[in-house]
Amino acid sequence: MEEASGAVIVDTRSIVTCWSEGARRLTGHPAGDAVGRPVRELLTEDVPAGPGQPRPRTVVARHRDGHPVPLRLTAQPLLDARGAPAGHVITVEPSGAGDTSLVGLAFQQASLGMSVLDTEQRYLGLNELACRMLGRPESDLVGRSYLDTMGDSEASRGFSRHLRRVAETGDTVHLEDFARLPSGTRMHAWHVEMWPVRDTTGTVLGTAVAALDSSTQLRARERLTMLNEAAARIGTTLDVVRTAEELVEILAPGFADFAAVDLLDEVIGTGGPPARPSDGSPLRRVAHRSATEGTPESVVRIGEVDGHLADSAPARALREGDPQFDRWLRDRGPSPRGEGPTVPAGTHSLLSVPLRARGTTLGVVVAARTTHPDAYTADDTLLAEELASRAAVCVDNARRFVRERATALALQRSLLPKGLPGQAAVEVAHRYLPSGSAAGIGGDWFDVIPLAGSRVGLVVGDVVGHGIPSTAAMGRLFTAVRTLADVDLPPDELLTHLDDLVLHLAADESDDHVAELGATCLYAVYDPVSRFLTAAAAGHPPPAVVLPDGTSRLLPVNTGPPLGVGGLPFEATELQLPEGSVVALYTDGLVGHRDRDPDRATDELRRALTVPAESLDALCDSVLKAVLPEEPDDDVALLLARTRALGDDRVATRDVRPDPEEVAAAREWTTAMLSTWGLDEIAFVTELVVSELVTNAIRYGVPPVQLRLIRDRTLICEVSDASSTSPHLRRAHVYDEGGRGLLLVAQLTQRWGSRQTDHGKTIWAEQALPRR
Repeated sequence: MEEASGAVIVDTRSIVTCWSEGARRLTGHPAGDAVGRPVRELLTEDVPAGPGQPRPRTVVARHRDGHPVPLRLTAQPLLDARGAPAGHVITVEPSGAGDTSLVGLAFQQASLGMSVLDTEQRYLGLNELACRMLGRPESDLVGRSYLDTMGDSEASRGFSRHLRRVAETGDTVHLEDFARLPSGTRMHAWHVEMWPVRDTTGTVLGTAVAALDSSTQLRARERLTMLNEAAARIGTTLDVVRTAEELVEILAPGFADFAAVDLLDEVIGTGGPPARPSDGSPLRRVAHRSATEGTPESVVRIGEVDGHLADSAPARALREGDPQFDRWLRDRGPSPRGEGPTVPAGTHSLLSVPLRARGTTLGVVVAARTTHPDAYTADDTLLAEELASRAAVCVDNARRFVRERATALALQRSLLPKGLPGQAAVEVAHRYLPSGSAAGIGGDWFDVIPLAGSRVGLVVGDVVGHGIPSTAAMGRLFTAVRTLADVDLPPDELLTHLDDLVLHLAADESDDHVAELGATCLYAVYDPVSRFLTAAAAGHPPPAVVLPDGTSRLLPVNTGPPLGVGGLPFEATELQLPEGSVVALYTDGLVGHRDRDPDRATDELRRALTVPAESLDALCDSVLKAVLPEEPDDDVALLLARTRALGDDRVATRDVRPDPEEVAAAREWTTAMLSTWGLDEIAFVTELVVSELVTNAIRYGVPPVQLRLIRDRTLICEVSDASSTSPHLRRAHVYDEGGRGLLLVAQLTQRWGSRQTDHGKTIWAEQALPRR
């Protein structure tokens, strides 16, 4: 609409007698259309009669093309030559032109949102702040009713009732409300005043509304209250984890829908000074809390390592040492996946504050808003920084307090696996409880080792004695078992090599005490294809097995001598298990005690394993609670493994005749099998691998030759023959006719290897499955 003004003259009957060019530009009606018509026909509504004083009045005219046009009218009486009323001269201008008088400017520039409505709750005028609050220009609001512009909601209907009360009773109404603006999502605290506007006779002509945003004062009081509460509740104990829990209890719910505290491993494990954090620094979740019971939005459990990516807000806060906050618009969907698992789905505002005390970064606190409508502001950042600073000092005090005790435990925990590797053969859960006796921590350990062919190795061991020498010996044996398992030795052969290692370690030590150290160990291998568990023990308690029907028993393992005796054989025991069986490996600290019968404790263990539990983790806890002595005098390691099985639909086997022509048939069979499994994307590479392995087996191996495909987390290709000669990579020269097959396999697959079997050897190779 053009910014213009016009003039209109009407007679005493309100008939237009003069129509200026400016009026035409404002309404689109030429003078020929307007002159001679009642002025009310050019308006969308009748103009109520008012007092005779010339003053601006806002009306809505009907444009020639049909749309409404808000106009500001000022009428001056027109007198004839005898002084009698002859009509009015009306000055017309756009409603947005505003009143440039001192009073008009004060109204427009007021620090309160002010508006005037008639008795029908139609807007007559609004100042600039009120228009900004509503997110619309005055031209879109004048002439329209309050409910028409605000929508039909409980809050708007309640406000409309108060407007009606003022118009009908003439009473002044004062409201205090907490609501968001139509132009935004942040909740605001309001002081609203409504009062009637009367003419000189006392008649109510309309309602004036003034709204004061008191959110700043309200939030200042809330922050002060939160700081006082934090001073009383954070740091009540010299415990790092409890201090973190106290911090998230202050933050959520209220300040955040989800809050979490992640600390550097050094702070939790040793209490020593942490290194300068970098993008790869591991952070461990020690506390989290949300507005929803159970904290379902957290994909990181307490005690797990949190995966903050390098460009995420928590990682930036750690790296730069300053608070970081990010926002995402709701219409852009959930928060980016690049923020890592810390960010709950649906987060629209994220605040990350480093925990720093005495110049040292200890971790990071993360606060996220999902259902809370307001985004974090700079004031919220200052509050969170103050809370984090107080908590960081308490965490640092606790860290210093437990430093000496944590040093000894750190050595033990650094040698034990922190996160068990991913594999599909078994579901595992474990517990390790260090000794609290004056003798010090012992040398118990456990491990879960992925093996070729989707198999998995389960190991648990115990070094005799306590203290640093036992822990050091445990670390050596732990590494040795990993190395020997990687060679894919059977359990009895692995224990034989391990026994030799203990003898060598004892012979190399000059300390008589170290030379007397011995160890026990149990090593088992589970194959999910055949469902056979093969185990061998060196002076270690036999594992307990719970079948799916609820019955339990001890695995009849032929327990050999402890490691370090030398000269005596170890025997392996093989048992086929139904899918879903639970195998329990443990150290003697669980069932052995100086005042306790070991046989009775073993029976208690078997009964505890049969008690139903929601998960293996829960079963671990219930077993320890039922079997463990009140004051154990030795370390305790417990490893539970629930067996899985790979059915016939995931394993395919083909016998290969020792004929070079069989290579093509093996490739065709492989292609057909991959098509059945929906793995056509990797068929080309798999054909090459099968071709090379089958060719080598026919050319250099001994019949019978067998090809097997296993579809697990990876695609495993195995070729077996009766020869015990293991292949090895070598560099082929220019004129060599062979020697490139295994090099090609190594380049095309994730990993490959060979293992000895009772009937020869097996060459295997693994490929990644296509992403779905």
